[in-house]
Amino acid sequence: MLKQTILLIEDDEDLGEILIRFIEASGYQTKWLKTGDTVMDYVNNNMPDLILMDVMLPGVDGVTLTNQIRQFSDVPIIMVTAKTDEISRLIGLQTGVDDYVCKPYSGPELMLRIKAILRRVNTTPSPTTVETQVSAISTQSLQLDEAQLKISYGEQQQKLTFVEYSLLNLLVSHPNRIYNREQIIELVYDSYREISDRTVDSHIRNVRKKLSLLGLDYEAIESVYGVGYRYIEKAS
Repeated sequence: MLKQTILLIEDDEDLGEILIRFIEASGYQTKWLKTGDTVMDYVNNNMPDLILMDVMLPGVDGVTLTNQIRQFSDVPIIMVTAKTDEISRLIGLQTGVDDYVCKPYSGPELMLRIKAILRRVNTTPSPTTVETQVSAISTQSLQLDEAQLKISYGEQQQKLTFVEYSLLNLLVSHPNRIYNREQIIELVYDSYREISDRTVDSHIRNVRKKLSLLGLDYEAIESVYGVGYRYIEKAS
């Protein structure tokens, strides 16, 4: 069985060497790039199984690279940032990143995140369909496809990041049930040491925007003041 390849994009020599040792000791192949301007050429010719990338890079920054990669690939991307507050801002930019880690972080924790994401990518469960009404006359369905991290409504489709999908799936699976932010953090995020309420709110905004792009003409995710969020089906 071929080893999966992790592409590391990190300009810090000392940190990069440590990460390479951790990743290879966990059974993965590695490729290490140290500047952003070398990434696209490599990815276009050697698609890795996962990308671990610093947000601040010489040449081209991580956000720009992610946007470019997302034009042609859904390869899992973990973004590394030096500031916890930066995570909420990055989520707000809808970069399509699958997960975020904040420096300093432990090698074992990082490997747990990498393995969790690759495990999800390698599973192909059948799509879940949740019936919702478009009007009093006809009905269509909001479809959640976990295998492709995709939602569709009628003929419209939108791609989600894994966290966005997990968040929506949690709410949709229990219509009208209210989840507070603490429950969402515990149930949706793999490692919630660095996750704040603002991070949850940023992901909710992104999911709402993608639902609206599908053509839903009502607020499917409702804010319950002082409590949290819930998914509601449109009344007939």
